[in-house]
Amino acid sequence: MGYETIRFEVEGGVARLTLNRPERLNSFTAQMHGEVAAVLGEVEEDAVIRCLLLTGAGRGFCAGQDLADRAVAPGDAPVDLGDSVERYYAPLVRRLATLPKPVVCAVNGVAAGAGANIALACDIVIAARSAKFIQSFANIGLIPDSGGTWVLPRLVGQARALGLAMTAEPLSAEKAEQWGLIWKCVDDEALEAESGALARKFAAGPTRGLAATKRAIRESGLQTLDQALDNERDLMRELGGSADYREGVAAFMAKRAPVFTGG
Repeated sequence: MGYETIRFEVEGGVARLTLNRPERLNSFTAQMHGEVAAVLGEVEEDAVIRCLLLTGAGRGFCAGQDLADRAVAPGDAPVDLGDSVERYYAPLVRRLATLPKPVVCAVNGVAAGAGANIALACDIVIAARSAKFIQSFANIGLIPDSGGTWVLPRLVGQARALGLAMTAEPLSAEKAEQWGLIWKCVDDEALEAESGALARKFAAGPTRGLAATKRAIRESGLQTLDQALDNERDLMRELGGSADYREGVAAFMAKRAPVFTGG
């Protein structure tokens, strides 16, 4: 299938999704949302795909919503932004967060507005040193959407979340790593190699166990300790019967590299 606003390639079990509107800093339009949704459906259903790598083309990762795609001027009828969130951004964030495969995000430049929070919805975020994260919503009288009000205080605490959201000051990739907002900051020239290597590692790994790990950690914030312990018990019971667990133990005992199949 041909796409106009994204690039999509699959190699070695890794699906690479590149937001591809570099002239607009890969900002989202309704068309881009549709194309990304179609690709995520394929990623979810195709057993050959074992990891998703998300990045952007050109000098930026994603500037969020393309305001020209829903332009509004003083005196115009109001735009229902809630409908935009419900129809496009919330489903995208939910899908990334619940995709039963690891999702790596390589932030190659500015990640602003919804673009920043879409990156933070991924499981592992690696950013180029020149990248910046900007909660730019305050500049146009809005709140952080795409999960921003939920994820920011959980990652960096309320004080920093409020500072980022209310000042709209750019946060460098290096400081984002120091604050625990992202997994790793790397030199610009190392981003592609680092993110690609991690995606290939996940694609060759025990994807069933990785998916369960992702789910358990994401659910734990809404659970008591007792509930988390019960969930761990249930998931360990399920994974203990998996082919990947048997292969992992056999490989460990034989002192060889495991060959995981996701079973």
